[in-house]
Amino acid sequence: MAEQTYVFRASRWTAGNLWFPLRIEVHPQRVTRIKPHLIGSTQESISISQVASVSIRTGLIWATVQIDSTAGTDPIVSHGHRKGDAIQIRDLIEQFQQGALAPRVVRS
Repeated sequence: MAEQTYVFRASRWTAGNLWFPLRIEVHPQRVTRIKPHLIGSTQESISISQVASVSIRTGLIWATVQIDSTAGTDPIVSHGHRKGDAIQIRDLIEQFQQGALAPRVVRS
């Protein structure tokens, strides 16, 4: 069984994203921030059930998403997303927390 994963990439035109743009992946069980490197990547995850809040700060073009945890760990912060993507990230997390989105199953 494969579950639906929603992937949101930061713009290459924002600081820190030129060569290896950061991405946020939203799964039914967790939210993951993935920062690719020349070799490998750095990943941070928060369980959907432990997401305390999602903050969106918008600028002229881009938005910053901050996902806070109830566990008191450092928040997941991602810069350079389109405003619509930032809102969709927040909405998906809220829907997964409420159980409103059932995971899609792909059968082979």
